[in-house]
Order: sequence, then structure tokens, then C-alpha cells
Amino acid sequence: MISKPETCRIKDQRMQAFIDPDEIWSKLDNTKADPLRVREIIAKSLEKNRLSLEETACLINSTDPELTEEIKAGARELKEKVYGNRIVLFAPLYVGNKCINNCSYCGFRTSNKAAVRTTLSDEELISEVEALEDTGQKRLILVYGEHPEYSPEFIAHTVRVVYGVKKGRGEIRRVNINAAPLEISGFRTVKDAGIGTYQVFQETYHPEAYKQYHLGGIKRNYEYRLTALDRAQEAGVDDVGIGALFGLYDWRFEVMGLVRHTNHFEAVYNVGPHTISFPRIQLASSMQVDRNYAVSDQDFVKLVAILRLAVPYTGMILTARETAEVRREVLRFGVSQIDGGTKLELGSYHEKEKAAQQNLEKEQFFINDSRSLAEIIDELLGQGYMPSFCTSCYRAGRTGEHFMEFSVPGFIKRYCSPNAMLTLAEYLEDYADETLKQKGYLVIQKNILDLARFQKVDELNRRIERIRQGERDLYF
Repeated sequence: MISKPETCRIKDQRMQAFIDPDEIWSKLDNTKADPLRVREIIAKSLEKNRLSLEETACLINSTDPELTEEIKAGARELKEKVYGNRIVLFAPLYVGNKCINNCSYCGFRTSNKAAVRTTLSDEELISEVEALEDTGQKRLILVYGEHPEYSPEFIAHTVRVVYGVKKGRGEIRRVNINAAPLEISGFRTVKDAGIGTYQVFQETYHPEAYKQYHLGGIKRNYEYRLTALDRAQEAGVDDVGIGALFGLYDWRFEVMGLVRHTNHFEAVYNVGPHTISFPRIQLASSMQVDRNYAVSDQDFVKLVAILRLAVPYTGMILTARETAEVRREVLRFGVSQIDGGTKLELGSYHEKEKAAQQNLEKEQFFINDSRSLAEIIDELLGQGYMPSFCTSCYRAGRTGEHFMEFSVPGFIKRYCSPNAMLTLAEYLEDYADETLKQKGYLVIQKNILDLARFQKVDELNRRIERIRQGERDLYF
């Protein structure tokens, strides 16, 4: 097991250290989970106020089963207040898996000689996007290894290629990025290509654990990665996504690290992260991790609920790393985005036979939910959720601090619910079979009736009818 180290210091003088392991462990070790205090904290969160480190530690340290259920119930209520019942859908698209880093948990690590290295050509990238558009996808996250070939200019070029692909009714309206940290000039280059959110995950916020897992390459520099999204903010990329890879270190510490990262953004840039991700370690080719830190399903559900309460306004992403059963459970406690129809092997979206069985020598890690997008939408509708492909805030300029103006007070539901219905209507008209189409419109009508209690829905009804008559890309 890894010991608790001295406080790290960031060498880059443009930013100050904001992760202090001693501070985090002090909060975890010295905060008592008094039932009255736990309930006060849940009530504070339900007023859409972000929690402090001490308050988050109190929830983490609560082990009483009844209090845990109250935490989960609070998270479920908060999600309904802020986001309603919508679930935003997207797909990951791996562009290149060459990598100069040696991360012991990753199948793309440079020392893994069994890994098959590929970078999609423009033609292959277009074929992948067309295949994704054929299923109804509107939102993609492009994924890149860390390699000199994947420069800011290369990333910007691929983003423009993706936006340029139109097949039938298909188009990609938001391209997010998961790639290596950049310098400020590099972030400006990719911003000019029209990206949505830029994700950089710290993997683990614990400096000593970070050194243990990152054995070589640029990624070994903890401080450089920690300040990556500060540079993005300075470059004007104000929609950023943070995350931790749960299973590398104590999950309690990682939750605290994510909250500390969030309040750093608020203090310095007056904006929080657009999304928080919490992937769990899954099997990967040549991986080597400390199994003492594996996160149980029970703790995973609890940490997701705590994160929802700790940062009420931030979107939370749950990926196909998890089984359908776990995803079904965790969705109830605050998740707002999931991927659907996910394939990780490069080129596998359009070459269907390549993805029939997962090959870890060609993929970054094993996925546990390989259902198609249509299957996931069908299940979401059956559970009362509103599947959404909405991109309106990004395209209407409601990003960064402007987004916070709407989302922190909880007003974003007024935009998200109608826009979710409009994008679902598009999907039903263009990609759903007759059974799914009927099911989807029943859900839309139910949600319109619910919405009519709070606001006028005449224009929403008119726009849905316009979509049924053939118009597309209508949003508020």
C-alpha cells in the first residue's frame, strides 16, 4: 500500500499547487459522520450549493446503511431538480493509439509490444463517422494517445474532418476531445477548430501513487498534468472535463481530489468543470495495478452519489466500462451522460466484423456494456428517462461562466428538457423502428405534460411537429 506523502509543490510558477495530500487526509481522518451533520449537508446540496472538502469527507465517512440510503436519495432528488430525467448520449471514437507514455494500467502503454498501433487516415475517419451517424449519433468524443504525431494541428484537423461528414440525415454537432495536455498555444489551436469539452483526467490525485503507475513519458510529470486544464482556461477553452481512474488509489482520496480540483477552478476562473468522469479500472493488455484499491460496486454507487451532491451543477459521465446492471443502478444517483454502442478498436465502427469480439491487443481496455445505441435508448425510455443528443448550450454560446449562470441555480432544466425532446424526436423519425418510435413519442408526450405545469409548451409542440414534417436541428 502507498504511504501518505509530503505535500507536493507545482514547479510551474504560473499556477499554485491546489492538491495538498496532507490537507485531504486530515479532512478524511478527522471528520466525523454525525447523522445530524450528514443530513444538514444533504440539505445544503439540495439547495444547489457545492460542498466543501470537510462536508464531502463527512459524507464519505458515513458508513451507517440508513445514512447511505439518505445520501443516495438526496443525489437522486438533486439530479431531478437540476437535470430532470434526461440522459445525454455520445460515443467515443479512437483516432490514434500511438503513445510514448508507459502507464502500467493502460493497454496502449509504450512497453506493451503486443499492442497493435494504428492512426486513422482521413478516409478511415470519415468511414467511422458515417457509421456512427448511421446509428443516430450526434455527439462524439475523439480519443488520442500521447504521441508527437498527435499535435494540436493534427487534433484540430481531425475535428474539422468530423464536423464535415454529413450522411443522409446524419451530422455530428459536438466534438469533444480526450487527449494529452497541451500548452496554451496548442489549446488555442484546437479551440479554433470548434471543439466542445476538452478532457484531461488526472488518473490519480495522489502524487506518490501517480509516480508508481506512470513509469515513463511526458505523463510522468504529475504537476504538468495537474495544471493542464488551467492552461486550457487561459487559452479560452472554458468547457473542460476532469476525472479520476478509480482503482489506482483509495477511492475516498480521489473523490476529495475531484472536489478540490473543482473548487480550484471556481476560485481561479469563476467556472467549474463541465463534466466529471469516474471510470473504474478494467482489464487491459499488459496491465499492472495494485488490486488493494479495487472499488466494489457498493462503494462505486456511493461515491457517485457523493459526487452528485458535492458538485450539483456539473455533468457526470458513466462509461461502458461498467456492466449494464451497474449502469442501470448508478444512473439513478446523478449520472447525466452515458456512451452507447461503444467500440474501442480503431476502425471497428464501420468494419463490423472487427468488433464481433473484443481484442485487448487492439483496445485500450475491456468494456462491459457493448449494447447498441438503439438497445440503450429502448431501455432508457422504458425506465422513464429522456434520451438526449442536445448540443444547444455549446452552439448557443452557453459555455463556461455563462453556462454556470444557468446551471448553478438549476435553471438549465428549462433549456435541457425541451431540447432533449427535440433531439429525441429527430432520432425517432430518422433511425428508430416503429415500435421504438411509438415508445419514444409516448415518453415525449408525458414529459410535455409534466413541463406544462411550469412553463408554456406551445412552441415546443410546434417544433416537434416541424421535425415530424422533415425539419431538423431546431433548438432553444
